[in-house]
Amino acid sequence: MSITPADESAMNADADSRRPRRRWLGIVSSIFVTVVAVVSLGVAALQLGLPWQMGAGDRNHVYQGPAGSQRYQVHLPPQQDGTARLPVVMAIHGCAMTGYGWNSMKATTQFNSLADREGFIVVYPTQLISRNVIACWNSADPRQQQRHTGEPALLAGVAREVVEKYDADPAQVHVAGASSGAGTAVILGATYPDVFATVTSVAGGEYGLDQVDPDDPDSTSPLDTARQAWAQMGERARRVPLLIIQGEQDDVVPPLVATRLAAHWTAVGDLIDDGQPNDSLGRTEETTSVPAAAGRHAYTHTTITASDGSSIVESYLVQGMGHAWPGPDGDGRYTDHAGPDASEIVWRFAERHPMR
Repeated sequence: MSITPADESAMNADADSRRPRRRWLGIVSSIFVTVVAVVSLGVAALQLGLPWQMGAGDRNHVYQGPAGSQRYQVHLPPQQDGTARLPVVMAIHGCAMTGYGWNSMKATTQFNSLADREGFIVVYPTQLISRNVIACWNSADPRQQQRHTGEPALLAGVAREVVEKYDADPAQVHVAGASSGAGTAVILGATYPDVFATVTSVAGGEYGLDQVDPDDPDSTSPLDTARQAWAQMGERARRVPLLIIQGEQDDVVPPLVATRLAAHWTAVGDLIDDGQPNDSLGRTEETTSVPAAAGRHAYTHTTITASDGSSIVESYLVQGMGHAWPGPDGDGRYTDHAGPDASEIVWRFAERHPMR
């Protein structure tokens, strides 16, 4: 096949017509890459706690350990003056949040003002987008469910560092998480029961929740995952009191997940007691209902207590609440101002349950 001068001329004209489009696509591509880079840097910066995101008593730190590094912010109340060993509350954010930057756990929970009033230290770890592109904690990854590795080792390392650096009370270190952070908090209760006195899950699930098929949840029972959590505790096994807060209208983490979590953690306690599941001898369960008030959600409060009077599980099921941290003062995308004050509830629960 031969190419005529007319064909060559047409081909050259077509190539000329494509050059502006290629230049345009190249410019658009460069702009896109630049925007992505700027946004990534911006998100990273917002995660780090810049000077205007720090108030009185705030300190930024980076923990370094065998499992890697972890950024976190500490809030020190006025009572931290060297005269007493204060309790610690670690607050772990959910997906699309930070610990102390944009849409932060710090703003959502308003723990700082509560800590200043009550006298405890608050710790806000923040996930990096290099570990999860939407800043979730990777609680559904089995590699992040083990002692001595990954996120559990990093967060336990942060807790220990805070206790040492600020002479806090090692028997009163508590962890509370939201959504993916709640899953990680429960994992910490199983992997580091020697570090964390209590665990709070707000819109989270059981240890090993990734093994549960959403379409057939009964195929994996809460006892199955409870055995794994108990095994993970090993020789450090102890009953770690668990607080659950769940929205009845949550379509991200449905109420069934919270129901399973209560059964799961109760079974963990049974296994710790004598290696046998479903041992309800001497255990009591009580439920009270709090009606809706003006602008406030109704909720039920259930307590499961061991025969010795110690708490196994307390739960709040909040009517009309979705996937949120409830409380009147929260400032963030995932808050519900009509819900009970979760931060106050977390603190009162922690205050009643130092490590035994």
